Amino acid sequence: MIPISRLEKIPRRQRLHKLQKIFAEAERNLINNGNRVGDHNRTNIDYAAYALFLASDEDFSDYARRELGAAAAILKGSPICQQTEQTAEERRAFNTVRHILLAETGRLPSDWDFINPDGKLDSSLRRVFPGMFVYLEDIRSPYNVGSIFRSAESFGVQRLYLSPLCADPNHPRAKRTAMGCVEIMEWQRICLAENEVPSSEAVPSSKAVPSSEAVPGPYFALETGGLALREFKFPKKGIMILGNEELGVSPALLELADASLGRVSIPNYGVKASLNASAAFAIAVQAWTESLVI
Repeated sequence: MIPISRLEKIPRRQRLHKLQKIFAEAERNLINNGNRVGDHNRTNIDYAAYALFLASDEDFSDYARRELGAAAAILKGSPICQQTEQTAEERRAFNTVRHILLAETGRLPSDWDFINPDGKLDSSLRRVFPGMFVYLEDIRSPYNVGSIFRSAESFGVQRLYLSPLCADPNHPRAKRTAMGCVEIMEWQRICLAENEVPSSEAVPSSKAVPSSEAVPGPYFALETGGLALREFKFPKKGIMILGNEELGVSPALLELADASLGRVSIPNYGVKASLNASAAFAIAVQAWTESLVI
């Protein structure tokens, strides 16, 4: 444990950075190991004392100081995670302190600042709707790809198809956002316009998809100018086409969709009149799944 007397002697920004790392380690261990103990040489860390020390720092806002004091009260003398309620309360205390410190040092949290369980997901627990497929056409952002994988897994999509120029699901940012869903979802790169798997681009998931398998129809596009979500008749089996963040679905694939089931659109009442690609997908795929379980 770094003595508070030593922390007082180092520059404030450096002090806050050190404490942020200590609280981050504690929260990570609490989630993954069920206790606050990481390195066996650091078992005597007094987190409550650190939180109280921070609460005495008048450079924090009044609200931040109040929250730091509340966290100290939770952490003071509490046994190491013997009850679920206690674990959740402790985690919230660690999380609050850590994010106050991130904000104070000018670091707005990115996705890698969020701490979540690292365990493997059990694919056998998934409910999958056979024949429910999605095609991602040139989605450029790894964050969007990861988010789409997470929503697809959540709502029972059987398989995701990715265009050759779509961002890599194994990119660290995509995998972080997907929270383990890349490893358990079926996915493969294809050229939907040619309805074939390019041999040099095929990337099967851990659940390999036959390279000779063509993408099954019917097809529909998530795009503006279509039937409203509540009016669209989703198929029991088919493939939803999701277009590029900047340009939407390409003319060739819009033609394919229009010749099949058409387009579905999400009514929008804002001035911007558009949604992030992954957010729009989550709304649409939930509606599709809802139509299958009614």
